[in-house]
Amino acid sequence: MKRTVKILLVAIIVLMTLTITVNAASSGVAPTPFTGGGASVSSIQNIGNQIIQIVSTIGSIASVIVLVVLGIKYMMGSAEEKAEYKKTLLPYIIGAAFVFAASTIATFVFNFTSNLGG
Repeated sequence: MKRTVKILLVAIIVLMTLTITVNAASSGVAPTPFTGGGASVSSIQNIGNQIIQIVSTIGSIASVIVLVVLGIKYMMGSAEEKAEYKKTLLPYIIGAAFVFAASTIATFVFNFTSNLGG
C-alpha cells in the first residue's frame, strides 16, 4: 500500500510540474528576446540539446546495466531473494521509463512552449 501511494505521489508531482510549465508558457505574456552577453539563442539551444543527449545516454546505459545486474541476481538467487528482486522490479521499470522518456518529454515541452511564443 505504501509503495502505491509513493508511486501515485510521484506521478501527481510530475503532472503538476508539466501543468505549471504549460500554464506559465500559455499565460499570454510574450517572452522578450535574448540579446545580451554575446551568446545567441541558437547556441544556447545547441548546448541544452547536447546536455539532454548526454544525460539521456548516461541514464540509458545505467538503466541497462542495472537491468542486467538484477537479471543475473534473479537467476542466481534463492526463492526468498527472487521474491525480493520482484519487489524492486516495479520501481525500476517506472524509473527506466522516465529515463527513456525524459528527453522526449523535454523536447515536447520545449517545442510546445516555443510555438506559443510565436
